[in-house]
Parts: sequence; structure tokens; C-alpha cells
Amino acid sequence: MFLDWQREALIKKVDGLSELQARMRPTVSALSLLSIIKHSATWERRWFQVIVAGRSLPGQWPELEDVGVDATFRLDETDSIETVIAEYREQIAAANQILSMSDLEAPCAFAGSSHRSVRWVAMHVIEETARHAGHADIIRETLDGVTGR
Repeated sequence: MFLDWQREALIKKVDGLSELQARMRPTVSALSLLSIIKHSATWERRWFQVIVAGRSLPGQWPELEDVGVDATFRLDETDSIETVIAEYREQIAAANQILSMSDLEAPCAFAGSSHRSVRWVAMHVIEETARHAGHADIIRETLDGVTGR
């Protein structure tokens, strides 16, 4: 599955890095490898559990609004390579379960996105994950010259 390949490409970008390196922002962007993975985990949950499946996740979006788009990239002191990847893998598993039980032509269950199909969401998440993997390629190459993981 193209989405799984993109997800793994993103996760592999932190292979062999220290916690400090995973948090570094070596370009003019405010992005780090760890923050991109955290953002991706957040949006896997939102797109598949909330928008596609219509689940309510108390204390989370959309009930609790973020303070701007960049909020999903913010790291805190409890975030580590291990915890962020574990969260991302948890969200991937939940998303894959939802996808495996969904009709791709069905409308999304979230009222604000009922004009979109499950297929549209899946394609959008592939696109966004690939885009973030590209950002991660640049960051990783800037950190230590490693490419192609």
C-alpha cells in the first residue's frame, strides 16, 4: 500500500539519530524530524478516526481547538523518538483498521466533511505523508548527509 510505504519512509528518517538531532531545526523552517512525525500522527487520528469514522475524541480536535495549524508540530518535554513513533504507529494501526472496514466510495461520517469520500481522505493522507517525507529528506540530509532511507 502506497500510504504504508510513505509512513515507513517518514519513520525511517529518525533511524540512528539522537534525541537532540531528531529535534533539531537545521533549515529556515521551524520543522524538525520529530515534529513532522508528531504532526503526522495527529492528522492520521483526525482524518481517519474523526473525519472518516465520525468518532468523538473528548478533549481533542474538533472539540478542543488548536492554537493554529502549527500547534500540531509543537514538541513538549515528554516527546521522544520512542514515544512519538509509538503514537504514530498506534494511529496508523487505527487508520488501517478503519480503512479495511470502509467502502472507499462512502461519504465521511464527520458532518463537516460529508461531501468527501473515504477514498478522497486516503488519497489526501498519501499526498500529505509523501510531502512530509520529502521535508524530512531535506532535514535529514542537512543534519548528517544521509539520503534515501
